[in-house]
Amino acid sequence: MDTHSRSFAKALSWRATGTIDTIIISLVVTGSIKLAAAIGLTEVITKSLLYYLHERAWLKIPYGRKKMTI
Repeated sequence: MDTHSRSFAKALSWRATGTIDTIIISLVVTGSIKLAAAIGLTEVITKSLLYYLHERAWLKIPYGRKKMTI
């Protein structure tokens, strides 16, 4: 099982990978590093918020959960 700090590090590295990908695609499409960076910054903020909301919504959905027995 991963520790909380390892999971957090993995989440940060995945988010960084996604943002770099978005910036590169935006740069190729727009030809503007300034616009690509702005899109990347916006993406990091919106996707982080959406991920949080998505996770909180799934906490209310019982699908796929098993009852814990002690």
